[in-house]
Amino acid sequence: MEPRRIDGEITLIPYYPNEDVALAWYQDAELCRQVDNRAEPYTIKRLRAMYAFLSSHGKCYYIEYRGAMVGDVTLRDDGEIAIVVCRDYQNRGIGRRCVRAMLALAAEDGMDEVRANIYAFNAQSRRMFEAVGFEQVGDEWYHFRIKEQGYDF
Repeated sequence: MEPRRIDGEITLIPYYPNEDVALAWYQDAELCRQVDNRAEPYTIKRLRAMYAFLSSHGKCYYIEYRGAMVGDVTLRDDGEIAIVVCRDYQNRGIGRRCVRAMLALAAEDGMDEVRANIYAFNAQSRRMFEAVGFEQVGDEWYHFRIKEQGYDF
């Protein structure tokens, strides 16, 4: 995989072991609750297991924003999108731009639909995915039908 430049501020960097940086994001109990519904910081073992799974079941990238690593985003082979932006960098439109880039990647890969699992209490993520064009299809599931949305990636 090659880096994917989204715009003048954001580049998606293909996953590689970068535990010193990534573990810091997953030490934030509130962020962990948003991601896993558990306000328990990650251990290095858990972080490694997560990235081993994501990188072997899809395309996993770090999010580089203005030269700083600020999160990660994955498009799984089964069409699920997962994204984490550390709290210091939330509410800057980073998530929206990255999810749109994952939609473009899904279209390139021939996917018709992608989905995201978002906990009911995570209003911030729900708003972000809805702003991109995802529709709620279950209590905690959202989907985006690439061809039906008429987007030209």
